[in-house]
Parts: sequence; structure tokens; C-alpha cells
Amino acid sequence: MRYHQTFVLLLSSIVVSSLTVGTGLPTRASSRDASIGKWIDAIRAVGHQGAGHEAAQKALQNLHRCGPDALVPILKGIRGANPLAANWLLNAFEVIADREVRGGRGLPADELERFLLDRDNAPRARRIAFEWLAKVDPSVIDRLIPGMLLDPSPEFRRDAVARLMADADRLRGQDQLDRAVALYRKALTGATDQKQVEALVKRLKELGQKVDLQRHFGFIVDWQIIGPFDNTDRKGFAAVYPPEKEVNLRASYPGKLGPVRWVPIHTDDPYGIVNIAKSVAPYKGAVMYLTAEFVSRESRPVEFRLGTPNAVKVWLNGKLLFAREEYHRGMFLDQFRVPAQLQAGRNRILIKLCQNEQTEPWAQRYEFQFRVCDPSGLAVLSAERDGAASSP
Repeated sequence: MRYHQTFVLLLSSIVVSSLTVGTGLPTRASSRDASIGKWIDAIRAVGHQGAGHEAAQKALQNLHRCGPDALVPILKGIRGANPLAANWLLNAFEVIADREVRGGRGLPADELERFLLDRDNAPRARRIAFEWLAKVDPSVIDRLIPGMLLDPSPEFRRDAVARLMADADRLRGQDQLDRAVALYRKALTGATDQKQVEALVKRLKELGQKVDLQRHFGFIVDWQIIGPFDNTDRKGFAAVYPPEKEVNLRASYPGKLGPVRWVPIHTDDPYGIVNIAKSVAPYKGAVMYLTAEFVSRESRPVEFRLGTPNAVKVWLNGKLLFAREEYHRGMFLDQFRVPAQLQAGRNRILIKLCQNEQTEPWAQRYEFQFRVCDPSGLAVLSAERDGAASSP
């Protein structure tokens, strides 16, 4: 009888253990993981107007007390988080990482490296993982950066470009010019930072090489333009003129100074600047429309990046994507970044560019530049243009 009771107890213990494993009932470790996830979610829910701050502060304090097992989940939580929440999560990561390193316990290097090599993770989180890994193991710089020339993170690309430029400079100093040119051109394929691009172009030109900056950045340089329409007293920005209702390149409409029709306009400017004041006329109190067709081989997300000192609206396939009524606040590369979704095949881009009536010398610029790129800044070319032979 005693033997039977012992056997039953042992069998019950085995059954309970198997049920715990089979049904996923929380063990101590999984319970801890769930708590970490809950604290991360509380921080991700924090708002700019005070919403969720108290819960987020408590969650942050709890994360600060966690061990290295929380580091990668914290980094994963940064993806899609608002800027405030992302900053709080980065703070939690750095507090834990600093404590572990100072205590001589190290970091979960393999997990962090897998995380940073996954290009789907948030660039900012990948970068912080890289920087902490480099602190404890500087060899990761030489091991990983050379493979990041086309990484979606601009920071990693800048590092990779800088290394190639340094290698090319050494080869140039050794009079190995062909090899230097090859490395400069390779570096250029991943360069989107304007200063790096300009430095590479300078070196290549010194070695007798040509660089097509328009193509490199993905500037649209051929447009159809129509106008001027009336922008007296800035009324034109809100006004709906015929090109906003339909883009009919054969049509003619009443304009501010008489009938207007679509005409082609091209720019040779290396940075794709279309100067309406010089190429058409220095109109004042005017609205001009420009349109271009962009052919995409597939449906895909892109960014429209534009710069202008004038009031502007941008449509894609009839949908308004961007509007900014501001005049003469300066202009620079990638001044405005507009997420867009290209459809497979032909896409119609329409720009409305408004000039006011100011007469000061600094208020005479009537121009813009417009490029299409992926979210990391690498050029996306229209399929028709991409097929054309051109040097990079």
C-alpha cells in the first residue's frame, strides 16, 4: 500500500511537470520575460501630453533593475516607438549595459550582434547595440562595418564609406590610381551624406572621372510646367486651379497673364535645382505647377525629398501628400521628407509652387529640387531612366 501511494505521488508529479511544459504555464523565467515585456509596453504607451507618464516612470525604474536578459527586448521595443518612448527605452538600455560592463560581467554579445545585423530593426536601436559592443570588443568595427555599405542605416553607411575612402586615399598615395578609383566608386554607391558625396566627387574628378550627381541622388530633372496662375495676396495656395483637377498635358487654361499651357522644362544643375525665376520668368504673386511621370517596376514605399524656399504642395496619383505654406526660409538638400507609396507602373507626380510678392533681394528665389529615394536616402530611379546607360 505504501509503495502504491509513493508511485501515485511520483506519477502525479510527472504529469504536472509535463502539463506545465506542454501548456506553457509560466515558469520563473517566462514570468520575468512577461514582466519585462509589460514594462516595455508601458513605456511605449507614454504620450507627450502627460498621458501614461506615471506608469512609464514606474516601468523605467523596474527596467533599470533588470539584468542583461532585458537588453535585446528593450532594443526591440524601440521599433515604432514615439521619440519620447524611444529615449526612455534607450536610457533603460544604457543603465543596464553600463552596470554590467562596470561590474565586469560583460554583455550578451552574440544576441546583440544578431540584433544589429537584422536590418529590419530600428536603425537607432541597432546603432546603440553596435556602440556598446564596440566598447567591449573593438574588433566588431573591422568585422561588421565593411559589410554595411548599403545598410538601411545612414550612420552605418557613413562609417563604411569613410573606411573605403581612407583605403582609396592610401592607394592613391601609393600611385595605385586604378585601384583607388575603383574604391572611390564603390564608396559612392553607398554615400548619401552630402559632404561625403562631395568629397568623393572631388577625388574622382581629380583623377579624371565623371560623376552624374543627378542620377546618384535620384533627382527628377525633366518636368512639364504650366503657369503662372494668380497668387496675389497669397490667395493661390488655397485656390484650386485646373491642374489640381486633372493633369492634361494638351490642355490650355486662363492664367494670371493670359492663356497658359504645359511646356517642358529641364535642369542641368548637378543637384537637380529647377530655377523658375531664371528658366521661365521671375514671376511675383504667382503659382506654377510642375508634373513628371515616374515608372516603378513594383509597388513599393519611397520617400520624396524636396527643397524649396517657396510655398509648396505635392500630389502623387491625385492624392495630396504634402503642403507647406511658407516663404523664403531657406532651402537645402532633403529639406522636406515625404513618405510615398508608388504603384507598379506609371505614377503621376504633381507639384504646386507658389511665389509671393515680396520685393527684397533675398525674397526673389523661385526654385525647387525633388528626388525619389528609399527611406534610407539611396536613390530610386524611374524604370525608364534606370535602363539608360549612365555612369554612377
